[in-house]
Amino acid sequence: MSKFRIEIKPPDLRDYRKGNRGIPYVTSFDSGKAGPHVTVVALMHGNEICGAVALDHLFREAPRPARGTLTLAFANVAAYESFDAADPLASRYLDEDMNRVWHREILDGAGSSSELDRARALRPDFEQADFLLDLHSMQSSSTPLILAGLTEKSLGLARNVGSPALIVRDRGHEAGPRLRDYGNFADDSAPQTALLVECGQHWEKASADTAIDVTRRFLAACGILDESENARILEDATAPQRVIAVTEAVTVASSDFRFLGNFRGLEIIPKAGTVIAQDGGREIKTPYDDCVLIMPSRSIAPSQTAVRLGRYDD
Repeated sequence: MSKFRIEIKPPDLRDYRKGNRGIPYVTSFDSGKAGPHVTVVALMHGNEICGAVALDHLFREAPRPARGTLTLAFANVAAYESFDAADPLASRYLDEDMNRVWHREILDGAGSSSELDRARALRPDFEQADFLLDLHSMQSSSTPLILAGLTEKSLGLARNVGSPALIVRDRGHEAGPRLRDYGNFADDSAPQTALLVECGQHWEKASADTAIDVTRRFLAACGILDESENARILEDATAPQRVIAVTEAVTVASSDFRFLGNFRGLEIIPKAGTVIAQDGGREIKTPYDDCVLIMPSRSIAPSQTAVRLGRYDD
């Protein structure tokens, strides 16, 4: 019996398998009018099902952009299809984390896995996106947040979307780059822009509601809906946004890593030098006063990110 409560029903994706882009589970809606190519991605991790709920919701509404093109993509469907509510963490991926392979050297390399092969199939389509939204969720019940990266264009897009209220600016993982940081998305001199949104705890209903809302706001911020609809959506009241600047990510070095508190994320540790974890014989200490803990992980192994350390940038 799983210790997690599964409040979201995983949607049946069989009707979306064929798609219309020559890639399974990738479908585009072309307005026939000039405008940006906007892509929304769900299921980069197979057990983060709120994004699949949001895309299924969009499909059922029969999305029709007023300008440009909208593409909806289900990424790691193979892992998603292995989802078991009795062991929901197991279906994050089959062979490797799909959100650690987004670098040209990795994609062009000789390696092979279920996730890497799927990433290679999706790559040409993602490279056509002017704006990309990657929908994710978190292990612990925590406030939704936008992982906006370090570029000014991603910060600007996050502010235009307007929600969630927390924007986290981070460099990424030692284990490998995310889709948000792939190619032109991470180049401030290129116009292409991507955001990653953590919508809440993996299987809470609220995370699906957030995924639906942030997707709607993202499409409006990218300007592909009817002008009046774009304005109406973005005028909806949202909480003022705050920015957290991540200064470092704690990468696990040993097989004996443990937190010294029941951290769930966004805790503010008042004093610099506070020990928050043990990694073998190494103490993990906060580097400054009022240090914010971002997304502490409970399923960790050597070379993975245990927690990000940051501070409010306002």
